[in-house]
Amino acid sequence: MNGFLEELRIQRWDDHRYYHHSRINQSLHFVSACAFVAAYAMLFTSPATAAVIGWLVSMVARQSGHFFFEPLCYDEVNQASQEYKEAVKVGYNLKRKVVLMAAWVLSPFVLLADPTLGGIFWAATTPSQLIENVGLIWLFVGVVGLLFRTFHLFYLRNVKTGLVWMTKILTDPFNDILLYHKAPLRLLRGELIDPMHGMAHEEKAA
Repeated sequence: MNGFLEELRIQRWDDHRYYHHSRINQSLHFVSACAFVAAYAMLFTSPATAAVIGWLVSMVARQSGHFFFEPLCYDEVNQASQEYKEAVKVGYNLKRKVVLMAAWVLSPFVLLADPTLGGIFWAATTPSQLIENVGLIWLFVGVVGLLFRTFHLFYLRNVKTGLVWMTKILTDPFNDILLYHKAPLRLLRGELIDPMHGMAHEEKAA
């Protein structure tokens, strides 16, 4: 258990120091995390609604921060190139995220070919029924995306790394709230980039 928790700490730390320099990105992650917590709360009572919130609010905010606001130049703080960070990324790097987001955007179009999706759904006759069906498709995409990368990591690295990553992803909303709740205020004060104070100390501790 100690080894599992230590690897979880390392994955979280690497994720923060490599991919969350922008205060805009951090602020969007805070918004995303709050929406994900709301989606978690709704998951067992209205899974389709939870998926709609998770994708339309949480994932759009989260990935917008990475794609549009996070610096992609050489990382002076960590002495690492963008190419290096993309290569060592445990989870979804930017290229994989493009595939994942494309799958999310395109997935509802299967209902044009078969409104019942092979008899899984009732054919939607109202907007609310259509949203329900789309939400369930998006829930499926999210679960498959999580499990696919987890099992991929089993193959690429080992079972523990895959399970740690899955745990990290599922608990990221709570961790991100703790990490980035002050980011919007700092952004309003004009701080666009996190100076990453104490980075060297944390590196030694890691």
